[in-house]
This record gives sequence, structure tokens and C-alpha cells, in this order.
Amino acid sequence: MKKIVLFCSAGMSTSLLVTKMQKAAEAKGIEVDIAAFAEAEMARHLENVDVVLLGPQIRYALSRAKKLCGEKGIPVDVISSMDYGMMNGEKVLDQALKIANK
Repeated sequence: MKKIVLFCSAGMSTSLLVTKMQKAAEAKGIEVDIAAFAEAEMARHLENVDVVLLGPQIRYALSRAKKLCGEKGIPVDVISSMDYGMMNGEKVLDQALKIANK
């Protein structure tokens, strides 16, 4: 089971995306644990995480995220603005899994 964590400004807007990602995973028969948190809480939510995705509105935090995640060997990327805006759970799930399996 892959553990995917999303971070955004307050952790609220990504909550809907988490739900859509979980539905996409169920439809594909993939077991995942997906959670969303505020970017300010990042350091506290990196245990046993396979991949971290940032909401496009906090793209500015990518270097900080890479530093924190890099210390734990966790890949990190920014969600595409288009996929985030459309709340495309399937595409974001695919992005996370692709990064986690590198």
C-alpha cells in the first residue's frame, strides 16, 4: 500500500481532491492511503510516506519540501494547475503513483 500526502495552504482545498483520488484508486483496485494537510504542518506528517504532492498554490514551498522530504527519501512534486483546478483525482493519483514507483 502506498501512502500519499498532499499539502496546500490550509489543507482544505486538497481534501476534496483526496476523496476523488481515493475513488479513482478504488475503481482501479489499488490500495492507497491518502491524506491532506496544511503546508505549515509538513514536517509532522512525513512518517512512512511514499510520495508528497504540493498544491499548485504553494509551488513556492517546493524547495523546502524537497529538503524535508529528501532527508527521508520521499519524492515530491507539484500537482498540475489544470488537474488541481479540475479536481481530476485519477490524473493526480496516476502522477503520485508514477513518482512513487521511480
